Amino acid sequence: MQDKKLLQIGEVAKIFHVSMGTLRHYEQEGLLEPEYVDEKTGYRYYGVRQLEVLNTIRYLRVLDLPLSEIAEFLHDRDTQVMEEKLVRQKEIIEKKRQELDIIAGKIDHRLEQLRDAVSSELDQIKMVCTPKCRIAWMKDSLKPESYLDLETAIRRLQKGQKEPLAFLGKVGVGISEEKLKKDDFQSYDLVFLRLDEEDIYEGKTEIFPEQKCVSIRFCGGHNAAPQYYRKLLEYIRERGLKIAGFSREITLIDYGMTNDTDKFVTEIRIPVV
Repeated sequence: MQDKKLLQIGEVAKIFHVSMGTLRHYEQEGLLEPEYVDEKTGYRYYGVRQLEVLNTIRYLRVLDLPLSEIAEFLHDRDTQVMEEKLVRQKEIIEKKRQELDIIAGKIDHRLEQLRDAVSSELDQIKMVCTPKCRIAWMKDSLKPESYLDLETAIRRLQKGQKEPLAFLGKVGVGISEEKLKKDDFQSYDLVFLRLDEEDIYEGKTEIFPEQKCVSIRFCGGHNAAPQYYRKLLEYIRERGLKIAGFSREITLIDYGMTNDTDKFVTEIRIPVV
């Protein structure tokens, strides 16, 4: 052993900045067999050959190659094998990069929406321009008292999706143009999901053009909405405007983000011409 200049597992762990548990795990996975194991003490010793193997393992782990792939290479070392694995790994990394770009985009949109909601001017009617957007929607007569009452409709919108949809602050309800003109806003006619550009939705969607809307934000949920519909409809009539589509009502901040009901924010928008 002295002639071979073997190193104990603790020494190897320090040299390579890994834990002894990691070295034992590599051994269990068949990647790194010790040069010598003391039968009496169970101590493991490593030589130059193991250090070279460990260097290879560390290099391939930096490239995020899984241990199973590394094991295959170590048992069949060849330049062509290495090239094939690196090419495949690059393809995997590129796919992950694209997925991370999508996640980053979702985070940016959510931060923008959250900051906008937190800084809302409440109980003030405004004329706003709703940008072009893509939505998935379905007709559904309902009268939600809280966001929990929307769960069934949300599940229907999500049915058949290959990927989970992040819907916080993006699910809304609407009242038809016909009912709005009759001052009938005690129940809703449809449920919609506002989709960001990077959202993948398997199903029918529609692109709604840029629209001018009258808008109001208030503290509370859907159960508090009727009084604000009255204010919006009065505002529309006083200014000689005409309703040009269904309302879009979204709870921007609710139990999905806070337990403090004083921080709840709901917005109603009614398209007008």
